[in-house]
This record gives sequence, structure tokens and C-alpha cells, in this order.
Amino acid sequence: MSLAGLPPRIGVRLPTRRLLDWIQSLEHAFERARAEGKAENDTRVRILLVSCLFGLIFAGLAVGAIRAALFSGLDAPLGRGGAPVLQRGDLTDRNGLLMATNLPHYRLVIDPVETFDRAYVRNAVLRAMPDISAAGRRRLERVLAGDERAFVVGGLTAAQRARLHDLALGGLHFEEEDARVYPLEDLASHVVGFANADGEGAAGFERAFDADIRAAGADGGAVPLSIDLRVQGALETELEAVATDQRVVGAVGVVTNIQTGEILAMASYPDFDPNRRGAGDASAMVNRVAGQVWEMGSTFKIFSIAAGLDSGRVDIDTVIDTGSPLRMAGRTINDFHAQNRPMSVEEVFLHSSNVGTSRVAALMGSQVMQDYYRSFGLLDRQRIGLAESAAPLLPRRWDANTVASASFGHAMAVTPLHVAAGVGAIMNGGRYVPLTLRPVRPGRRPQGQRIVTEVTSMRMLRLMRLNVERGSGRRAAVEGFSVGGKTGTAEKYTNGRVDRTRVTSSFVSVFPTEGPVNADRYLVMILLDEPRGSEASGGARTAGMTAAPAVGRVIRRIAPFLGVERRLEVLSASEAEALPLSEDASLAGPR
Repeated sequence: MSLAGLPPRIGVRLPTRRLLDWIQSLEHAFERARAEGKAENDTRVRILLVSCLFGLIFAGLAVGAIRAALFSGLDAPLGRGGAPVLQRGDLTDRNGLLMATNLPHYRLVIDPVETFDRAYVRNAVLRAMPDISAAGRRRLERVLAGDERAFVVGGLTAAQRARLHDLALGGLHFEEEDARVYPLEDLASHVVGFANADGEGAAGFERAFDADIRAAGADGGAVPLSIDLRVQGALETELEAVATDQRVVGAVGVVTNIQTGEILAMASYPDFDPNRRGAGDASAMVNRVAGQVWEMGSTFKIFSIAAGLDSGRVDIDTVIDTGSPLRMAGRTINDFHAQNRPMSVEEVFLHSSNVGTSRVAALMGSQVMQDYYRSFGLLDRQRIGLAESAAPLLPRRWDANTVASASFGHAMAVTPLHVAAGVGAIMNGGRYVPLTLRPVRPGRRPQGQRIVTEVTSMRMLRLMRLNVERGSGRRAAVEGFSVGGKTGTAEKYTNGRVDRTRVTSSFVSVFPTEGPVNADRYLVMILLDEPRGSEASGGARTAGMTAAPAVGRVIRRIAPFLGVERRLEVLSASEAEALPLSEDASLAGPR
């Protein structure tokens, strides 16, 4: 066989003339060896040539393999669609405690051609994985019915992989992937949210700050939340206890630092485990704190009375006619506990008078009231980054009837975050500081926008404190702490009509109320959706009997974590009013 004819036969294209010359020289060497009768030299040369050819082939394969391993990106874990899973940084609370991380997991891929009995493989896999999702079962059936290698299920732990591997079945393959894990399971689940199978944030903080989390993952870092897990745990425990006792359809709780806007805890009941988010009821995944709106009832009187005082339309001692129900445009406004006598603005607040609050709102007028409500953040979506944040439901017309209803928490619906942000702004000295899920640097306080004067802020703190001392919030009192708060009970609607059998009960609290206007203060709010009454509440469904005691229990538990010390002698509301204000106390809000 002539070597000169070898390249065309094996399909090798010679790149240079020099290589041709070299092969021709080898051919001449073979001819010389035959002419000289030295066949062994001819054989040695041929063996050397074949060895060189195979060596070149294997060297090329080795270079290709090394290049693929180092530079092709195939070592990255693969997502469901075959794309590399995005690496995500850890999530921690404000104290560095872990809330979300990545751990090596595995995905099961089956090549049906390699299986000897597909029905047996199906049954064996299902026995080894009894908790496989419905979607995983469907993929298993589909893959075994075809002839192509395909993905079946991902997120397998090492133990699950071992169970499947020990079956010793042909056709089962495992590929390593990076899976998102939530070690606290359902604790703070609505705040943290979750990432999807492709490593992208899909809900909660994971979605809101997806870019920051991925950037932290690339740098090997972590992203902290403003949440304090100690506070979160206490809030969730007490919220679940009262929600279970009252057999509610839903409940929410939130704790904020009103000076910085930091959300220290946020809970929605019922909750879910983001590691097994397909296992529970879909309604449990709704973040009711940010994503559901309610008519809030009498907690809105905080906003209306603050606006009336700050606008100068009324003073704390202004006497309001509450001697009889208020009749307007085909409707009558009544008080739940009617006093049937004129009352001061202070008494209107303490007795939670719908009639009195409506008359204060009428003195302000529609435009002034809207301006204040807008400055309190009640007319816009709460922008804390969460995609779940719902916009408020607002009236089309702000006529006299609407103004009256809105003044005591009807005719418009907002989220609990709206209430927390607005009340916090009134009680922190009068600055609207947007709520945030990111921690604020220690010692730093956002300036915020001035919405009411410090005088108004201190007056409202006093009213809140008085309401716990001797008003509807008495059951929120905690010995050793100056707690202030306001109840709210609102009837719900069925088929467009008021349904007196279904109510929403809420209590919003601020503590401590004593101290200078710029003192550290915290807001605690609990809302119960359709409480039914219980032995603990004396059969009552109202906020003062259901939500207020739960708020008191939360405050008792979280105060040590927040550095709020118990005092042997707590200042009364009157004594706290005498405390000095700061230099900008005369600055006013909207008029």
C-alpha cells in the first residue's frame, strides 16, 4: 500500500506542502528498504508512522477534552432547561443569622433506552420517592413512554439520591446542581420568598433584590435583611396563637422601627415552607401584609385626628357635637358606644366616635383631608421593593359622604403596610420615612419628609397612650412599658352589602410613648381577618378583646431584644406631654 495514497482514503486533508514532502520522503525510504532487501526496516518505519498518527489523534482528543472541561462552562450546575443555575448569595437577618443558602443537590435524568423494564423502573422510583410532586410523576411517565434521555425531577438531597442509586437500575443518571435551601422552613417565609428552579428570585425578598443577591453570590458574600429573627419568631408565635384561638381565615403582624423605617418582623398567617411550596394550600403563599387590602376601621382615626390637629381646624380641647347620630345623603352614621353628648377631640379619639371623627373631617374638607392622606402614604402603593405590594382601593369621588366614611376607615382599603408606614410617620416626630427591608446603618436615621409638626406628633403619642391607659386599648397594656395604641374593627361585605357576621379586627401600637420626640420607638400591628370570638376573648370579636391582648404579648417578648428597658415607674400620658420638643417643632405638614 502506498502511503502517498493514505490521506485521501482516511479523509485527512494535509494542511501544508511540507507534510506532503515528508510523507514522500517516507515512501522513498520504504522503497530503498525494499530495494536493499531490508524488510525489517520497512516494518519499523511503518509501525513508527502508525504510532505517530495515533499519538496525534489522541493528543488532539486530549486537548479538546481539557478545553471543554476548563472553558466550556459545563461544570456549572444546570437548570431545568439545561441552562446554568444562577449562583445566589446567602440571605441573613440583621444579626447575621442564616435565612437562605445554596446546597449541592441532584437532578434525576432517565435514559429509557438503557432501562430493561420500564414499568418496573417506574414503580421502583415511585417507591423510593413517595413524596415526588405531581409534576414529577407526570415527567416520569412521559420520559418512560418515550425513547429520549430527559429530566425527571430536581432538588434531590444526597439521601434521596442514595436511595435511587441503591436501586441499581439501568438508565438512571444523576447530575449535580445548586439548590436554594431555606433552613428556617416556614419562619419569615413571606418575607424571604423563594427562588425558582432556574435560580431566579420568584417571590418576596428573593425576587425584589434578585440582582443584589446574584451579585453577592458571585462575590461569595451575603445579603442582610432588616428582619430580626428573634422579633420575627416572637411575632409569628403570638400571631399563630391568637389566629388559632379566633379561628380566623387570615391574619397579619408587623413590627417596625419608626425612626428608621426598618421592618423588623413581618408575618402572614397561614404561612408556608418555601422548601416544599407545592405541598400546601396556594392561599397560604399570599403575603397578606403587603399584598391584601382591607377597610381598616377605627385605626384610621389616627390619621384623621392627626390631620385635624395639624391643619389647625381643631385643637385637642375643641368640643364636637356627638349628641346624636350624623345623617347625611341617605345614610346615618352611628357610634358603637354612643355617649350622646358633646365631646372634646381627645374624648372623640378615646371613645372612638365615628360621629365626632366625621365632623372633624368635615371641618377640614375634602381637599385638605386628601392632602394629608397622601402625605401619610395612604393613596399610593407601598414601594418597599416587593412585587406583591398591592395598590390601595380608593373612592372615585371624594364628596362629603366619602370624606366622612374614610375618616373612620371605610370607603377605602389599604394594606397593613400602609397603616404601619403612616402611623409610624405621625409618631416619630412627624417625618414620613419609607419602610424598608434592608438594614439601616447603625447610628443613621433617614431624614424623611415632614408631614406633621412635632407638636402634633407628641399630641398623638399622648392620645395613643391615653387610649391604652383608659380607652379601648387597655388590654394591650404591659407592666413596666409605656404602650400606646388604637383599635379598629370593620365590618366586611358580602355581595356588596355590609355583613355584620364578618369583621376585621386590628390593633396598631407604638412603644415606648414616653421620652423625647426623637427617642427610639417601635410599632407593632396585628390584624385578624374574621375572628369568631372565643373563651379567651369572652366571645367578643372586637379588636380590643382579640388583637390588642396579642399585641401586648408581642411587646412583652420583644422589648428586651430591642433594648427597651422595663421601668418601675412609667410616665403617664399627661407627664409625657410635658417633655421638651426639638428646634423644628413648629414646622407644619399639609394644610
